[in-house]
Amino acid sequence: MKRTVPLMISVLLLCTVLSGCKATVKEAERATPVNTIYADTEYTYEEKIDDQMPDKVETIAVYEELTRQENEDIMMMTINDTKVDVTWENNVSVAELKELAADGLTISMSMYGGFEQVGSIGKNITQDDKQMITSAGDIVLYSGNQLVVFYGSNSWAYTRLGKIKLTEKELMDLLGKGDVTIALSVE
Repeated sequence: MKRTVPLMISVLLLCTVLSGCKATVKEAERATPVNTIYADTEYTYEEKIDDQMPDKVETIAVYEELTRQENEDIMMMTINDTKVDVTWENNVSVAELKELAADGLTISMSMYGGFEQVGSIGKNITQDDKQMITSAGDIVLYSGNQLVVFYGSNSWAYTRLGKIKLTEKELMDLLGKGDVTIALSVE
């Protein structure tokens, strides 16, 4: 903080000289750095803005509660009649999916593009799409309400949910021969 004020004074003085403005050193000293703590609160500027975003705060609270519950229970995946081991991501999307799976969730999947199975989860859940290159075994969320399981590769913006612990050949045998049904449950 002590370094920020002299730097700001220097920048303002430089701007004054270059632009012909008549700002004084006193005015530069009164300038409030962006990250200062408000006198009447203990918030920084960024924290104050975050407080004005109730959706973000609610999402964080929901995530924390669902993460707590997630540590107590394990979400299981069955493809047709085959139980598969999955390493699930630790994010709000997985926590919400797990909440849906608590009462049992069955998803009818359809082959698409020769490299993935896609099916509706029946409800929108939180998404945080990032451009990625998927590989066999990746489980992602598409459009906030579509579960996608890859037995090949693709590049698109998805929310990562997990990874099935099977070889590419095992995944091809399980997913690459026709539409499947995926069941998610919590144990």
